[in-house]
Amino acid sequence: MVRRWLGRDGLTFIELMVTMVILSILAMGILPLSQVTQKRIKEIELKRNLRLIRKALDEYKRLADEGKIETEPFSSGYPKNLEVLVEGVDLKGPVPFRKKFLRRIPRDPMTEDGQWGLRSYFDDPDSDIWGGQDVYDVYSKSDKQALDGTYYKDW
Repeated sequence: MVRRWLGRDGLTFIELMVTMVILSILAMGILPLSQVTQKRIKEIELKRNLRLIRKALDEYKRLADEGKIETEPFSSGYPKNLEVLVEGVDLKGPVPFRKKFLRRIPRDPMTEDGQWGLRSYFDDPDSDIWGGQDVYDVYSKSDKQALDGTYYKDW
């Protein structure tokens, strides 16, 4: 009986089918996990990019309040657009120099075009329309929900 099994070459059709079914079940279980992982990676990138831009806006505002950045009278002290943070501004002082706040404007990972929604200091807090006076805050234009149930536009 043992000798008969030793001489057999290859696998039977049933053994191949069982192996394919097991691999299919494993693949179907892994696919949703990889989708959740991809979404989590984008959420982490969104949080990092929002933090980076908001920190640059706050630094700009701090320097404007200290009088190191020249501003128009009765302005909020925030930059006119996001490009100002990349181009930089000339700081006043004993040794004037150009201060850049960002190397580049990070993109919004949740939207196809990567563009941010902008809010002015004079806009309503939940407004989707930018007044254009300055850039007080940025938000994601995505209307999708995050893994925690909140909306990306509210972050």
